[in-house]
Amino acid sequence: MCQSIKTLRPPFTEDVGQPDVQAAALQYVRKISGFRQPAAHNKAAFDEAVETVARATAQLLDQLVIKG
Repeated sequence: MCQSIKTLRPPFTEDVGQPDVQAAALQYVRKISGFRQPAAHNKAAFDEAVETVARATAQLLDQLVIKG
């Protein structure tokens, strides 16, 4: 699923920023919703989902312990 989403943790990606996290969240929400761009009546829910996924992704990346 979501083959265009890249791995965002070291050693796969060393320099991950908020734009990378936001792009991954947007791709995920697009994939599961089936919408590239939501209709106006779904935009708020779509945008909220992207922000929620981005926050969860950033939290996960911050908490991962990478051994190596």
